[in-house]
Amino acid sequence: MLFICCKPALLKGVYAMGFNAPSKIQETALPTLLADPPQNMIAQSQSGTGKTAAFVLAMLSRVDTTKNYPQVLCLSPTYELAIQTGEVAAKMSAFCNEIKIKYAVRGEEISRGTKVTEHIIIGTPGKVLDWAFKFKFFSLSKISVFVLDEADVMIATQGHQDQCIRIHKQLPRTCQMMFFSATYEPEVMKFAEIIVNNPLIIRLLKEEETLDNIKQYYVKCKDLDEKYAAITNIYGVITIGQAIIFCHTRKTANWLAEKMTKDGHAVAVLSGELTVEQRISVLDRFRAGLEKVLITTNVLARGIDVEQVTIVVNFDLPMDQNRQADCETYLHRIGRAGRFGKSGIAINLVDSSHAMQICKDIEKHFAKKIKYLDTEDADEIEKIGV
Repeated sequence: MLFICCKPALLKGVYAMGFNAPSKIQETALPTLLADPPQNMIAQSQSGTGKTAAFVLAMLSRVDTTKNYPQVLCLSPTYELAIQTGEVAAKMSAFCNEIKIKYAVRGEEISRGTKVTEHIIIGTPGKVLDWAFKFKFFSLSKISVFVLDEADVMIATQGHQDQCIRIHKQLPRTCQMMFFSATYEPEVMKFAEIIVNNPLIIRLLKEEETLDNIKQYYVKCKDLDEKYAAITNIYGVITIGQAIIFCHTRKTANWLAEKMTKDGHAVAVLSGELTVEQRISVLDRFRAGLEKVLITTNVLARGIDVEQVTIVVNFDLPMDQNRQADCETYLHRIGRAGRFGKSGIAINLVDSSHAMQICKDIEKHFAKKIKYLDTEDADEIEKIGV
């Protein structure tokens, strides 16, 4: 059993979380991540495969609890992802009370002149930069493990890229570098390889990261009202645990939320303008099942786990800045419905010839059929819920 190489107290936490056997990415990455001397790694694995658990286990395994200063730094592109990674770390280290974790995110304030004594810092690039450079709350030169989660977003986003480079430059040469993400564009891989010395590169083959457990459908609609009617018809026929609906704009998200609320659905909206406290409150309520529908813009596409989600609706199909199919975002979105091997349903609402082309391009990219669904036919809808 692969997990046996962990410390007993950590192993207890791993089993308590329900990880009885390692996933493909864990099986491939952990022997290298836990080996001595430490080895740098760039690893690609689709969302929902346990990559967060893999790098968190490696992080926790490297902590020396006799030293009361930060030794592990984990960067996430968003507040929500940082918090979620921290939650995984807290659960996994539940039987290692001596391991201390600190969040470096918006809303976390420390008095000037204070030094961080926790062993692990999990945060976003801007806040970490402030803490290390501006306020000198901790020293990057003492970091022995550096983790970059959702590395493609970090590196592809201009602000984050610059911040990551500044942080990286201050890390000691002996620091172990771990880059994890669900997707890597060639230019991102090229950049990652430049800043990670002699990495082991793990890229799971396409057949090992398929969307086999997610049934994908498209629905033809003429306008907003027909899109709404399609959702109403689906809800009228099949039992849905919890759903996430992705919209292109905040305006559409709010319009849809208002309509669904009037029709008696318990709805929450998550978009970029919310404060940190509001966003985390929305997610907590949704996780607790207080709302059954979460309507959101792209802010939720990556890495947020809500296990009860059985259906994802692309009210608007994901497009890049050139209005072409954004296949990476599509993967992250519909991956919300098939977490950890569970089966899920993805519904794509198509309201133009351009949207239809995007749907076809996505289908071609993943080599997975997106079937036509007639939402006027209750029998057809019933079949997808089986």
